[in-house]
Parts: sequence; structure tokens; C-alpha cells
Amino acid sequence: MSRKRRKRKEKLRHDGPPLAAQADRHVLYQKAVQAPEAEVEFFDRVFRELRGRKALHMREDFCGTAYLATTWCRSDPERTATGIDIDRETLDWGRRHNVEAAGPEVAARVRLVEGDVRTAEAEPADITCALNFSYCIFKTRDALREYFTIARRGLRDDGLLILDLFGGTECQDTLTEETDIDGEPATYVWEHAAFNPVTHDILCHIHFHFDDGSKMERAFTYDWRLWSIPELRELLLEAGFTKVRVYWERFEEGDDDDEFMEGTGEYYEVEEVENQESWMSYIVAEK
Repeated sequence: MSRKRRKRKEKLRHDGPPLAAQADRHVLYQKAVQAPEAEVEFFDRVFRELRGRKALHMREDFCGTAYLATTWCRSDPERTATGIDIDRETLDWGRRHNVEAAGPEVAARVRLVEGDVRTAEAEPADITCALNFSYCIFKTRDALREYFTIARRGLRDDGLLILDLFGGTECQDTLTEETDIDGEPATYVWEHAAFNPVTHDILCHIHFHFDDGSKMERAFTYDWRLWSIPELRELLLEAGFTKVRVYWERFEEGDDDDEFMEGTGEYYEVEEVENQESWMSYIVAEK
């Protein structure tokens, strides 16, 4: 999802095949959604603050294209990573375009595993992460608690589990947010297509709209339960974690003529904050 909504760009004149037909959805997703360098910096800072040492091995559950796992290993020659995902096509794409593209020295320290994050075997990790709200595929308390229990078991004695979460007053509405993608003739479109207040089931789509007027509709679709921070805290503690911390993003007014606040990408630990129309947070659970 995006912090801000922006006006669509003017359509451009384009000769040849539609831009949507030439685009790679994984490239667009990585540019529009992911910020692995910032995530590695956050992981490193929090782990050092809480554990007094450098984190070396990271496990990325629901790793997709392993963009984060690769960036983790590029950040330090001592670091290793295991990426786990159930989708072979996405893993194969990530192996070619991220892992192998990083060079043999980095690629040798990234292990990709095709499988269910609840049953896949991997060495104990300093940090296990499940980002981009991926764990929200588990829609019942029992299913999510089971995942948290397994994730805790896969950590080293002083390990951390890191999740991200979105929310806010508008997150339960049907809505569409549009954000330009830097360096691409395209706009990233995040859509809340449906929300059920009884179950908190939420259906979301990612579309890509191009400057020549062509579109890549429903490039990605997510059928989740939108969990709340109190629910996640309770389930993590029930799964055996000793402490659960919440890190909130700082917001500031945008620099254009809209009424929306813009995230700074800086996160700080909180116990109480004012609600916002749209927010992002990290949940850090200590083993």
C-alpha cells in the first residue's frame, strides 16, 4: 500500500506494443512496494539495541522474489539468509534476477527453499521476518498462533520475529490509492476491493497502469484477515514470546497540494499513539 494518493500522470503517445504487455510484474512490485535497504537498516538497529550484537542469519518467510534476503546478504559479508516461499515460479524469478544477479559471493550465502513456512526446515535464525502482511493469510487465531509457535521455535535463543502491519480509519473502506513508480512509465494502484466487518476478511489487489493508457489489472491479489495490533500481541505471547514491541512510523505533511500525511520511513517504539487514516507499523517479538 502507499502512504499518499497522487493524481495520475498524463497519457503519453506510444508506438509499438502496449507498455503493459512488455512489463514484468515482479520488477514493478519490487520498485513500487519494497524498500529492502531500509528494512535491513531497521532490523540491524533494533537487533543491536535489544541484543547488543550484530544479527547475522535472517530467515525470510513468504520471501517471494527474495529481494530482502539478497539485500540482507549484500549488506555484510558475514551475513546469510534463508528465504522460504511456496510459489516455485516466484522463487525461480528471484533466484535469476536477485540472488544470482548479486554475484557468486552473495549468492552462495542465500538459500532458497520451496515449501510451507510451517514445515520447511532451516537453520536457527537471529531474525525471522514475515513482511508485506504475508502472515495475514492465516485467518484464525489457532492457525496464526501455530505459525508464531513454529517461527519462535526456529529462532536462536535471543532471536527476534519481525512482522509488519497496516491499519487506520480508512483501511476498512473500499478504496484505491495511486502512486507513481520512480523510473517507470507506470503508476502503482493499491485497491481495497472488499472488507467484511464481521470476519475482518479483506480482499486487496495491486494493479499497474501505464502512461500509454494500457493496464496490468490484478497483477497481485491478496485474500487476508486484517489483524489488529492487540490481537497480534496476544497471539505472540500465547505462542511463547516473552515481549512484543510496536514500532510506529513518523509522519509529516506532504510537500504538494494535498491533505495527506507522508510517511518518513523512520520507526520508533510506542505504547500509545493517535490513530490515523492510514498507518504502517513493525511488530517485534522477542523469544
